[in-house]
Amino acid sequence: MNDSPGISGKTWFGHPRGLGTLFFTEMWERFSYYGMRALLVLFMTTETLDANPGLGFGTAQAAAIYGLYTFFVYVLALPGGWIADNIWGQRKAVFVGGCIIALGHFVMAGPMIGLPDEPAFFMGLFFIIIGTGLLKPNVSTMVGDLYPEGGARRDAGFSIFYTGINLGAFLGPILTGIVGEGHNWHWGFSLAGVGMVLGLVQYRLGGRHLGEAGVLSIAQSPAAVKRKERVTYAVTAGALAVAAVLGWVLLSASLMALELTQVAKIVGYAVIGVAVLYFAYLLAFTSHTRLEKRRLVVIFWLFILSAIFWSGFEQAGSSLNLFARDYTNRSIGGWLLPASVLQSINSTFIILLAPVFGALWVYLARIQRNPSIPVKFGLGLLGLAAGFFVIAWGAANASVTNPVSPVWLVVMYFLHTVGELCLSPVGLSSVTKLAPASRVGQMMGVWFIGTALGNLFAGLVAGSLEELEPSAVFGSVAMIIGAAGVVALVVFKPIKKLMGDVR
Repeated sequence: MNDSPGISGKTWFGHPRGLGTLFFTEMWERFSYYGMRALLVLFMTTETLDANPGLGFGTAQAAAIYGLYTFFVYVLALPGGWIADNIWGQRKAVFVGGCIIALGHFVMAGPMIGLPDEPAFFMGLFFIIIGTGLLKPNVSTMVGDLYPEGGARRDAGFSIFYTGINLGAFLGPILTGIVGEGHNWHWGFSLAGVGMVLGLVQYRLGGRHLGEAGVLSIAQSPAAVKRKERVTYAVTAGALAVAAVLGWVLLSASLMALELTQVAKIVGYAVIGVAVLYFAYLLAFTSHTRLEKRRLVVIFWLFILSAIFWSGFEQAGSSLNLFARDYTNRSIGGWLLPASVLQSINSTFIILLAPVFGALWVYLARIQRNPSIPVKFGLGLLGLAAGFFVIAWGAANASVTNPVSPVWLVVMYFLHTVGELCLSPVGLSSVTKLAPASRVGQMMGVWFIGTALGNLFAGLVAGSLEELEPSAVFGSVAMIIGAAGVVALVVFKPIKKLMGDVR
């Protein structure tokens, strides 16, 4: 019997064979993304006269660029999903997105063949943002298409797929870190691009196992499709022109780090304002039922908690990466371990602990002790705060001349992973349960905006390392996130009441 329409009877560990294709596509994409992300801030803040020269940016400027980059990576998942749903289908969007991502990595490595450093760097980031926006949301949608029957088998398929994500996130920083940080930054960027190319090759070769998954299903005339494509190409061309102008502005000598930081802050505050107005509109001017509006309030609350969580968690690629480089003893038998390699600790713990937490939630549900969604969010924030308290303690005893053991980072990442497993897996699921049927897509977009907002503020917080000691920065983050976790647990009962029968 076929696993789903148009898919051969062959299976992959008991699942549709196409799951293997998407598993390795996402694994290599995450390899490239996390591999490059591990190098990003380190490359920007390395002096131009270093043996392995970087861009020589200050910490505040580099962190602001990092925050804006990761912000737009998540924001562009919204138009990326729209293009797939209305014009190309997920299958084409994933392939085109992967090609643009690979191009971005190779452009970042362009100085090896004589391209100017900063223009190549910013243009490469621009391509990666566009490509990730096309690929990231749509490859997950295709996984769901492989299981038209839904149910527990689909959940198991997503669990396997999630392992691929973390396998790529584990391998990327190790390999690109050793090559890029240890030898030549641009070799590392190239390796990230090679990883994406490998993912695209196997995606094409394994496409026959995908059946109709990801194929555009909207019934529309070829002329209508052509019109939509022309609109898309026109908008893309306009976006490229605007990006080119902004790129030259960003590269102009008059732009100082403070100004760039202010730009990032304005973007963040504007997004918060739009989110508040949007939810106010939904509550005041729509015909949703009273129960639906109560649940929208819950989604807004989870949106706030999610943004706070990711503003701390995503310090991994910025402030925590800098701490690993400047204040951590990475010497192993005379060999200096690249700081970027330590970015793999979190994904290692995810791979080890995700099955444990999955079994724990099932057991607690069986004995009717499974924490509610608001409680899990509170626990996630407290786990993250505990990790920052640990690293603040370690940082208080660290200096450039007296670096501390990497054990501090290992313990911190363990606690961060515990927090992530309490909050992240239930986030998307909770949105689909709470959103009105007519607004599920919009609420999913809101969730991604919350993640993007957290990434943006993570970069801004990391920029404060230019003026403050690491222990002060990490201690402040721990207290803010810990306070948010305590509030989440204190108010969980009224929030749970607003949810109705959703669990």
